[in-house]
Amino acid sequence: MSILGKLRCVTVDVTGTLMAYKGELGDYYCMAAKSVGLPCPDYKRMHEGFKFAYKEMATKYPCFGFDAKMPNIVWWKTCVRDSFVRAGYDYNEETFEKIFRRIYSTFGSSAPYTIFPDSQPFLRWLRGKGLKVGIVSNAEYRYKDVILPALGINEGSEWDFGVFSGFEGVEKPNPKFFEIALERAGNLKPEEVLHIGDSMRKDYEPAKSIGMQAILLDRFKTPDAVEWRKSGAVVLPDLVAAQEWLSSENSTL
Repeated sequence: MSILGKLRCVTVDVTGTLMAYKGELGDYYCMAAKSVGLPCPDYKRMHEGFKFAYKEMATKYPCFGFDAKMPNIVWWKTCVRDSFVRAGYDYNEETFEKIFRRIYSTFGSSAPYTIFPDSQPFLRWLRGKGLKVGIVSNAEYRYKDVILPALGINEGSEWDFGVFSGFEGVEKPNPKFFEIALERAGNLKPEEVLHIGDSMRKDYEPAKSIGMQAILLDRFKTPDAVEWRKSGAVVLPDLVAAQEWLSSENSTL
């Protein structure tokens, strides 16, 4: 029997698994600055500023401010302002508000993202085989309500249930995140559910820790994949390969 015959549900990560970012962060911050007549911020400084600002916000107010009951837009405004300040750009309130609104609306649309061509067919194939499909991501509400639908990944046709950290107040790699997924799937046994993601730390290890099956995708040929394979993980290049692997009588976990 193939692996597929032993499963009742597959959960799938989003960024790096179903979709990717287009271009660089600096491209979008540059467009926002230009929209109010200002020069482009330095790409490298902006990237570093955002990296530190995001990490600090995610530490202070995890799950996009869930426990603090912080509105999503306030969480992002604080993060974006700090990103600019760290990069050396301390705009006045009126100017920053215009720049931020442009950035916030851009990242709340499909514009900065690209869906991998094998994503939609794979999800539909799974559902066509009678499996439940869960979309699970450390993401805020706009992924579920706006971004994924705009990219053609819709609840009801591509997926059955979602677990998004901004809604749950729990995020990967916390095993509780995956326990929520099992509940949403209909209180299935962990061994009946396969998780597919692109991070050993955030996807593979926590899913396996509660008894789920798991495989990793290596779409971008990361050097870490060598160690992933050495540890015994199944590592595949894309969802086409995942479909073939799931259908094979010779596949093992």
